[in-house]
Amino acid sequence: MTRVISAIALAACLPGVLALPRNTPKILKSAGQQKRADLPSPEERTQAVIDTFRTAWAGYEEYAFPNDELKPVTNGFSNSRNKWGASAVDALSTALVMGQKDIVNTIIDYIPTINYFETPSEVSLFETTIRYLGGMLSGYDFLTGPLADLADNKTNVEQLLKQSENLANAMSFAFETESGVPYNGLNFADRSTDGGPNGLATTGTLVLEWVRLSDLSGNKTYAELTEKAESYLLNPQPASSEPWPGLVGTNIDPTTGKFLDASGGWVGGTDSFYEYLIKMYVYDPERYAQYKERWVLAVDSTIEHLTSHPASRPDLTFVAMYNGQNLRLISQHLACFDGGNFILGGLVLGEQKYVDYGLELVEGCHETYIATATGIGPETFGWNEKSVPSDQSTLFNKSGFYITDGGYQLRPEVIESFYYAYRATGDVKYQEWAWDAFLTINETTRVGSGYSSIRDVNVEGGGGFTDFQESFWFAEVLKYSYLIHAPEAEWQIGKDGKNAWVFNTEAHPFKIFGSK
Repeated sequence: MTRVISAIALAACLPGVLALPRNTPKILKSAGQQKRADLPSPEERTQAVIDTFRTAWAGYEEYAFPNDELKPVTNGFSNSRNKWGASAVDALSTALVMGQKDIVNTIIDYIPTINYFETPSEVSLFETTIRYLGGMLSGYDFLTGPLADLADNKTNVEQLLKQSENLANAMSFAFETESGVPYNGLNFADRSTDGGPNGLATTGTLVLEWVRLSDLSGNKTYAELTEKAESYLLNPQPASSEPWPGLVGTNIDPTTGKFLDASGGWVGGTDSFYEYLIKMYVYDPERYAQYKERWVLAVDSTIEHLTSHPASRPDLTFVAMYNGQNLRLISQHLACFDGGNFILGGLVLGEQKYVDYGLELVEGCHETYIATATGIGPETFGWNEKSVPSDQSTLFNKSGFYITDGGYQLRPEVIESFYYAYRATGDVKYQEWAWDAFLTINETTRVGSGYSSIRDVNVEGGGGFTDFQESFWFAEVLKYSYLIHAPEAEWQIGKDGKNAWVFNTEAHPFKIFGSK
């Protein structure tokens, strides 16, 4: 209960910090459809999230723009994403759905000035695709569609598509391999690559963005490049790299297209490959029916073989990692998107069993939040009863997990799954959980000119700041925190399984193929 009170006090005493609604309630446990007393209205909740977005943007704009990220403690900046203004491009689609016209126009005035053919650092094909390409294409879809009135200069809107083509052209040499599976690390100066294996996620999380670019530009090559790379993931070789149907290894040889191992899960490095299988079907069910079939195989195998219940909390459900058919009882904050992905697939396919399983996963990830000192979930956690650290036995016995890395990097995945759970069920408890998470994150990570990753979620106050405001703070955390309380709109996820938009893994919404 003191957590909310102190969040309000923090907002009141720091200049430029959002003023949370004065009737913000004490945090109480939610149960079923029972509403919490004095929960702020949806309008107050969405405005509080907008205020946080504007606070973070103001700090970034003053001290970091057009560099990639704000360092809020020292009022400095960093360039971990090629010095192209990652936070600005990542923030665009969120500013759009929030209706923040001034910020939208600042960003679209800037994007045409980026030279995507030059950078002082190695380019990640994966990260650049999901953040920059995804952000620009989403902005183009919105500004040529339902939010066209937010752009003051229509030439800037057309430049979003032109710059998307420029960026894809600059990166396309990644696919010049014997198999067509790309390299991920790219050096633009001499068109060389890192030369190493690529990963399941970094190979399998390109197709949505590059296909959308093809469909908007009329250039089929963009789609063909990523579809060819994806074909090796849909038909994995050798057979030993698929320990259970649909579940595959992590590392791939770009020379041969063959997998190099049989380990994986729904965690970082593999996660968004599975995410995109069903999302490509949502985008175009005619072209991507095979992707849906592979998703069904993967989720059925996950339910049958990877489902795990902590010995101390058998009511909770987590998804284990695997090495071959040997399970590893560990997971990550990153993996907590899985509940939302199961729910989305269940809605789209009309399969309640997937929705129900997804809701179980949401419950488990919620527990990782409410059990810590800050009310925020850790970066990594485990539940192997034989490996519980002696100083975490109480935590394990009560909450079913122990912490292996207590950091929090401003990640969105738990709130993302709350969003899908609410859209599927209409149960207000998921809104309450998202509101609680927003309040605790706001309180714990707010520092200086913005918001920073923290070192230890199980220490009151977060154990110190890393002085780094991730670009996906704008793109994902604040977008999902907003949308779960926001009014109906065509880009909201449909409870009936019918959608006009689909979100990429960075939470940038794209219009689905053929929608008007």
